[in-house]
Amino acid sequence: MDSKLQKFPNLLRARFPYVYISTYEEDRVTKFIKDIVTDEKQIKYPREVFTWTQASGLKCGNKEIPDTTCPNKLIKYIEKHDKDSVFILYDFHVYFGNKQRSADPQIVRSLRDLLPTLKTGSVRKNVIFISPDLVIPDTLQKDIVIFDFPLPNLEEIKERLNKMITTNKSINTSTLTEDDKDKLCKAALGLTMQEAENAFALAMVNDGKLERADLGTILDEKMQVIRKTGMLEYVQSDLGIDDIGGLDNLKKWLLKRNNSWSERAKKYCIPSPKGVLVTGIPGCGKSLTAKAMSTIWQLPLLRLDIGKIFSGIVGSSEENMRKAIKTVEAVAPAILWVDEVEKGLNGAMGANDSGVSSRIFGTFLTWMQEKTAPVFVIATANNIDRLPPELLRKGRFDEIFFVDLPTLNERKEIFKVHLTKRLKDKEVSAEILPVLPKVISQLAKMTEGFIGSEIEQVVISALCDAFFGNRVLKFSDFEKAIENTVPLSQTQKEQILAIREWANVRAVCASSKENIEKYTPQTTGTVAGQDINASRGGRRLDV
Repeated sequence: MDSKLQKFPNLLRARFPYVYISTYEEDRVTKFIKDIVTDEKQIKYPREVFTWTQASGLKCGNKEIPDTTCPNKLIKYIEKHDKDSVFILYDFHVYFGNKQRSADPQIVRSLRDLLPTLKTGSVRKNVIFISPDLVIPDTLQKDIVIFDFPLPNLEEIKERLNKMITTNKSINTSTLTEDDKDKLCKAALGLTMQEAENAFALAMVNDGKLERADLGTILDEKMQVIRKTGMLEYVQSDLGIDDIGGLDNLKKWLLKRNNSWSERAKKYCIPSPKGVLVTGIPGCGKSLTAKAMSTIWQLPLLRLDIGKIFSGIVGSSEENMRKAIKTVEAVAPAILWVDEVEKGLNGAMGANDSGVSSRIFGTFLTWMQEKTAPVFVIATANNIDRLPPELLRKGRFDEIFFVDLPTLNERKEIFKVHLTKRLKDKEVSAEILPVLPKVISQLAKMTEGFIGSEIEQVVISALCDAFFGNRVLKFSDFEKAIENTVPLSQTQKEQILAIREWANVRAVCASSKENIEKYTPQTTGTVAGQDINASRGGRRLDV
């Protein structure tokens, strides 16, 4: 039994009068309770199980207890019942009030009057509330204990999947390995058992077979949970590792940690990676890397918009952060992307907002340090001077990577990515394709100091000129686009040098040592006598 569930029999044996379970899985919880209360080894004294709904009243098995749909009459029946019993009440929270209306005072008073009978009576009786919404009146807070019923674990989901495969023998599973099955079940973690079963069923009926490629179907079902939060965004991406030009150190680090949550990784006692902070010059591939990770690791990518966390109601911002964290953990394993983290946490550095930002920041930091759920956090930042020191210390992130201006080799790779992606028509690219390697090499040399996004725009601008002239693409189109571009390395020289100075002692260079050593800078400007291209930031490590 799950360690979290082992507490439940003790609650009943200790005569806790009211237990509240907030869940959508009524059937699964009810079966769990029935298994517990009929097992002498777990509860010592077996008990009858009654269920109640407002529509059908009280039932014990197939036997209906007449005239018990009214909650007051139900409470009187519980009080007079003379056998050891457990009473499961569904959706009783409607009598406990909400933001629009107060609790029913007569029902609340009746429940309080029932307490002595439940606690010290000669007959062992417990009342269990099951509801999707957690609502407890203030006057009953000391008398009701909340029991967190966990979502299905990996073993339960595997058991259900195996049962479905056995039942549906016509489904082709010839290519489904145990590792594939493990991935499908892990993708379903965070769903209720019914949702997981629906996702598996949908994957099976799509093409009459179940295989590793059905992972996307499972994740699509899982994303329904995400869309309902409003604070998390599910980012769909088809970008792969080949779409990232350069950044070899960062890519190698990510590839080495792929499948770190698999059963095979447990044999090596590999700890699950916590996350990385990717900082550096804007437009050099930080966000692109986050999007590509989802494809590389085959995990859902969730973007946390810290701006949506903040709310005008007192205490709601902190609650929003807790809900966002709980949702991320529910759909784990997953990747949580916090884009431009320094802007979202700016209030924690001293802004006057009555301490809301500091509390949200504290909650997020504590979770990052203590989390046990398989959630990998990738945070990106441009203005590193705004990052709080608490965020940068070891234990929050596994590594801090610095993304610098692309080197010569990296610019070649970036041009290759964008030109290969866009030069599809043979007629348009008739002059470029035959000499593409030479074109890429020449363009890379001409774009010293350009960032990745500027290189992309050079390609787009050249294609736009050719499109406007209704002609083939020419090398002169690229030359014109480069000539008309003032790179960020010139407009923000001082900021880039400051970022590099910070990164030299705090971060690992995302580019490989080999690329940097082969890099021969051409001066595009100096700041205080220092070449903007010659001094590159980040420790030169090959990871």
